[in-house]
Amino acid sequence: MKIHAFITARAGSKGLPRKNVLPFAGKPLIAWTIEAALAARTLDRVFVSTDGDEIAKVSEEWGAEVAWRPAELASDTALPKDALRYHHDAMSKDERPDVIVLLQPTSPLRLPADIDACVDAVVQEGWDSACTFKSADTNPHRAWRDDGGQLRPFIENSNPWAPRQALPTAIQLNGAVYAVRTDVFFADSSPSFLVGRAKAVIMSSERSVDIDTALDMRLAEVTKAHLDAEGSSE
Repeated sequence: MKIHAFITARAGSKGLPRKNVLPFAGKPLIAWTIEAALAARTLDRVFVSTDGDEIAKVSEEWGAEVAWRPAELASDTALPKDALRYHHDAMSKDERPDVIVLLQPTSPLRLPADIDACVDAVVQEGWDSACTFKSADTNPHRAWRDDGGQLRPFIENSNPWAPRQALPTAIQLNGAVYAVRTDVFFADSSPSFLVGRAKAVIMSSERSVDIDTALDMRLAEVTKAHLDAEGSSE
């Protein structure tokens, strides 16, 4: 069974220009994801899907293969699934993976073990897909909506004042790892990576940082330093 990881890193970041190659804790941001992927025991090949020369150069320096994608698949509105289909179709039949793993370079605190847990769920446990989640920042039973000045619970008939322990557990995708069976993935016409029978792999909120802005970058570096001091980032 062939298992390929694709790190999606387009050049046109608007919120934080050159985000994927900016320094983070002493390395280019994308290097943290490449290193985690190369250290994972379950992956056969690690590609960086990009349209940018600088990203490609840095990625090759850190040991990844480069998979070039056209500009129309690297726009603000382009879907990662379409880019992965493009790379998959460009491979010979003998090269095509049985399982695809999507990794975002903006999640530098994910560990090789997080990648392996998602792949094992698909390969060893028989799930069609597995993705990393964290505890929800806000339980939806405590969310509100404003109906023209009338405040109502977002979930009808819920009790936002209930003790935390009385509320159902809520989780949210953190974007760090997606693993999918290729046949099920591309047979599904939606943009979702939660295809077929899907499993949630839980990561801690601290390691679930996702970097979109300069402030995110600074907060993530502080978080990493804290985790390193506690010995909980390995």
